[in-house]
Order: sequence, then structure tokens, then C-alpha cells
Amino acid sequence: MKFYDILQCSPDVLKRMIRSSDDPQEIKRLRRGMIVRSLLIVVFAIAFIGVMAALFGSDNSAMAVSIFCILLAVRFVNYGYCLRDSILNMAIVFALLLVAPVASYAVDPFLKFLMDGLSLFVILMMTSDDPKMGNGGLYSFAFIFLTGNPVEGQAFVNRAWMTLIGFVLCALVYAHNHKDQNANVTFWSQIRRFSLYEYKDQWRIRLAVGVGLLLAVFSSIHLERFMWAGFACGSLLSDVDVEARIREKFSDRLLGVVLGSAAFYVVYTILPASLYPLVGPVGGLCLGLCTEYKHKTALNCFGALMLAAGMYGVEAAVWIRIADTLIGIVFALAFFYVYDRFVLHRFLPHRSHYGARKEEKK
Repeated sequence: MKFYDILQCSPDVLKRMIRSSDDPQEIKRLRRGMIVRSLLIVVFAIAFIGVMAALFGSDNSAMAVSIFCILLAVRFVNYGYCLRDSILNMAIVFALLLVAPVASYAVDPFLKFLMDGLSLFVILMMTSDDPKMGNGGLYSFAFIFLTGNPVEGQAFVNRAWMTLIGFVLCALVYAHNHKDQNANVTFWSQIRRFSLYEYKDQWRIRLAVGVGLLLAVFSSIHLERFMWAGFACGSLLSDVDVEARIREKFSDRLLGVVLGSAAFYVVYTILPASLYPLVGPVGGLCLGLCTEYKHKTALNCFGALMLAAGMYGVEAAVWIRIADTLIGIVFALAFFYVYDRFVLHRFLPHRSHYGARKEEKK
């Protein structure tokens, strides 16, 4: 395998290759590839997000981060249908990411729930034909992040230009990498297959309704950094194996955030202020070497808390992060079991925990 090919592999794949190899030189080469890969991603992230923020304003950094994540994803993951429909739908997705979080900002909670839930459902329909590929988590993250960072006036105009440029970049990368895939599959054929009795479609509905409901409830009561609760909720509900893993992910998310927030507090209080700008990049570098969910969750705290510490102070930021995460995962767990009991059991009893319990009792 060429070193370039190693750089294209995920940390999961590389770690499996390391464990299965008996060649010490190959193991060193694979480990070196993991480090270089992570370093390149961090450098690219800093450059891309920094340039976008410089051109279009720091208040639009949320859109820059979202575009960056989508740009990385479209290199490897397609939408499951032909290029023409994929590019058209990508344009619609970017338009929804631009407009929906701003349009729903000042409306009443019920209307916000309808707007956010429907917008996210449309995005999931267009991007997540195969839930295992992770687009559900990616695009719900972007939607939640932008909902927590709305802009208006000239800042919105700047965000629109950033979104247009981001769409063009992502469309070019997508076309280059996937132009010959699924050539005979249209998006319309996918819509025609939609069914409430299909797990993939129930997964989309559950994720869109759950995240939309959380955003409506906690933004209306002005929960500080409510998007952090949204990230936690979306992370649990976007897992395609959520029926089997929700309790595990609940505990891993909570443990990761508590440990990550505590570690950040220690680092923040020990380091001199002149080194604070290094905290985010170093955390990102370590993140690129991780494969376990709880470790990723812990390291994700560093960048988020670095920004929040400047707004609330480090102690308040840490407590808000932990509290919002707990609120988000408790909400996700409660919503999951309510949906399981009253919706999923009706349409897909074989995938329902409630249905499984009933079968066991028989």
C-alpha cells in the first residue's frame, strides 16, 4: 500500500491493519500515516476555516466548520443516486442549511419545531440513503450548529456568499469522486420507495423529529448553548444501531464529556494564556487518532470549551457543557423510548425494544 493510500484510510481501518500486521516496519509506517493524516486534517481545517472567517466574518465560522466537515465527507460518501440529482439536491441542502436556522429563529416554538423538523427530514432524505455511512450524524450536526449560531443583516449576506462558495467546492469534489456511481438510480426512485414500514425511513423521521423537538423546546427557554444539548441528542439518535447501542452511547457520551471537560479545566488552569491557541489544534490532532466514541467525545470538548471559556469563564463553561450534554442525552433517551412505544412498535415491531420485550414474555 502506498503512503498516499494510507492517508486515505480512517483511524478505524488503520488500527485494524496495525493489529493484524506482524511486520514491525509496516506497523511503524501505518502509525506514521495515522499521525500525518491527522496533522494534515488539522492544518487544512485551520487554513480553510481561518480563510473563510477572514473573508466572511468570524460570526460565520459555524458555516465554515459545517462546509469543512461536508467537504471531507463528500470525498468518500455519495448520496446513493446519480450525479445530476445529487448535485441538485446538494444545492437544496446547502440552501436549507443557510435559510432554515435563520428563518426559524424568531418564530414560536411550535412553528420552529415544524420548520426545523421538516427541514432536517428533507436533508436526511437527500443525503442519507445508507445510514451506516454517517451522513445522518454529519448533516444533523451542521444543522444544529447553524441553528445555534444564527445571523442577520450583512452577516447573513456574507454567509450566503460563503454557502455558495462552499457548495461549489463540495459539488466539484463530489463530481470528481462519484461521477460514475449509481448512474442509473434517480432520486425520484428513492422517494417512491419511501415507506413508514421501512427502518431507514423510520430512522430519518425519528432523528428529524427528535432533534427538531429538542431545538424548539430548549431554544424557547433560552438554555445556554442549547446546541450542545442538540449535539448530544443528535449523536445518539443518528446511530443506525441505536436500538442496540443507545444505553452504551448514553454512558459513553456522559463519561466522555465529564472527563473531557475536567481535563480541559486542568489544562486551562495550568497553561499560560499565551499557549491557549494551541489547545484546539492539539485536541484536533489527538482526535484524528481516536476510534472510540467516548474518547472522541472527550477530545471534542477542548475546542468547544476553549471558545466558551472566553464567553462565560472556564468554570461556568465546563458546567454548562456537562449540564447541556446531560440534558441532551436524557432527552434523547426519553424520546427514543416514547417513539419506540408509540410509533416504531406499530410499524416495525421486529426492530422495537418494546416489541422485543413482549415477544420475550410470550
